[in-house]
Amino acid sequence: MTTSSDAGKITTQRFKRTTVTLMTDDTTLPQTEDEWRQKLGDEAWRILRKEGTEPPFSSALNEEKREGKFVCAGCGNPVFESQAKFDSGSGWPSFFKPIDGALETRRDFKLVLPRTEYHCTRCGGHHGHVFTDGPEPTGKRYCNNGMALRFIPDDNGDDNA
Repeated sequence: MTTSSDAGKITTQRFKRTTVTLMTDDTTLPQTEDEWRQKLGDEAWRILRKEGTEPPFSSALNEEKREGKFVCAGCGNPVFESQAKFDSGSGWPSFFKPIDGALETRRDFKLVLPRTEYHCTRCGGHHGHVFTDGPEPTGKRYCNNGMALRFIPDDNGDDNA
């Protein structure tokens, strides 16, 4: 079930176990970390705002096979098409190509070896890391925290997400 506000700024998507509010206007984004934490909940806040990582194989999105879009859980920005998803065996939802302009990257030196992390261009939320061991056509593997994503099926009448 999908509903929209009169202003068209907020969309509510009902999933199997929860209802998620996806914001579609920059003026509705939280301004403080306390507002972000209240909106996201503790674990999603830790991942999206503090660059945390969820345990491998903990996301139901690993098994998501339907057609649709994966959007940022922080702001609703579409970041991946389902056609770009593949099973990397890593334990995290993986994609070989983001939607153009949806993500920005920067070097991460938190571990011994530098990595490239990526963030939502709209809200700055941390999603994961990109590696060069993915399939063609890009050879890249965008290894995403499942809690940083929400799945919106192409058929909005299907509530089995």
